[in-house]
Amino acid sequence: MPIHDCRHFNGYKPCGKSEVCDESCPAKDRPQLRVLMIHLGAMGAVVRSTALLAALKRRHPSMHLTWVTQSPMHLVIKNHRLIDRVLTTSLEDQLTLRALEFDVAYVVDKSLVATGLLKITQADAVFGFTSDARTGAILPATPAAETLWKLGLSNHDKFFVNQKTENQLIHEALELGPYRQDDYDLTLTPSESAESAARRRLWALRPDQPVIGLNTGCGPLMPAKKWTVSYHRQVIQRLLDLGYRNLVLLGGPEDESRNREIGQGLAVIQSPTSAGIRDGMVSIDACDIVITGDSFGMHLGIALKKYIIAWFGPSCAHEIELYGRGAKLLTEAPCSPCWKRHCALERMCYDQIKVESVERAVEQALEWLKTSQECTRPLSEDQKHI
Repeated sequence: MPIHDCRHFNGYKPCGKSEVCDESCPAKDRPQLRVLMIHLGAMGAVVRSTALLAALKRRHPSMHLTWVTQSPMHLVIKNHRLIDRVLTTSLEDQLTLRALEFDVAYVVDKSLVATGLLKITQADAVFGFTSDARTGAILPATPAAETLWKLGLSNHDKFFVNQKTENQLIHEALELGPYRQDDYDLTLTPSESAESAARRRLWALRPDQPVIGLNTGCGPLMPAKKWTVSYHRQVIQRLLDLGYRNLVLLGGPEDESRNREIGQGLAVIQSPTSAGIRDGMVSIDACDIVITGDSFGMHLGIALKKYIIAWFGPSCAHEIELYGRGAKLLTEAPCSPCWKRHCALERMCYDQIKVESVERAVEQALEWLKTSQECTRPLSEDQKHI
């Protein structure tokens, strides 16, 4: 009799793990719990929530995990060793979700789309957030989520009282046990890692120096999270004047023309920007240091264990965990943080980051690269004497 509760069983074709599908199968794996994670966006937040996977595995050692997210984030987390099924918000995937039942559901997003997805399936227990069916109000699913819920209702508490990272707040809201500061968890495929190594060889114009990536863009909802073209050029010129040569502009399709404008006349390398989200991960992985705003690219850099130099204007620096692999540069604007999508001030927060502070952070990054045992790419003897 086929063992249809096996992790690998699908019911319409061989799983590819074994020639037999019965109790004698050496690859059989029966999960004891069916778990649903609903985390749709924003894109950087989904990358950040890969840090929850280790805690989920500790709490549910024998789980089968389905993660629902929005396209194109399914491309980032697909084929993850701890995620058994990735669904999107497409109509086809919603129909798939209707056919499933779960023991436990974790809803990270405070949104009606996320709670609506929860309502089209069946889950015995829910952690995180839910909603009132009559008013549409987002509510904590359990008392443990009240702290994170209330922070969203008070700018004062979120900006000035809370000192926990978003990772810890979500971990506690989902009741995943003692917080252990788990790292982000994303990896490249072998072919992507090979391409990353090839790009790094190409971009290392001076092999004795690290490759420094400048992530120039951010999402459309909060454009003040990115520097102006002129300020990017100012930073690049300073780094060139200091003798750095392996400078790479990073970004997505929306940043292509802007990156050309930033790099015009400067000795800086243009990374490919139109080959898709996974290719962008490859470019970030080819760098040793990533200079970035609080953006999707920052979270990818954290996940890929790069040294991050992150600057903060409208958003909260204390909510971001760099795991000892980075530096935070804070704007001098007195109104920061504000989380405003639009600002009418004449002098913006992104104009109040000193170039000298970027320079010092790069120097700190070099020291970290020299001494850290966590560096993902061994340094040559020349690099050790930069």
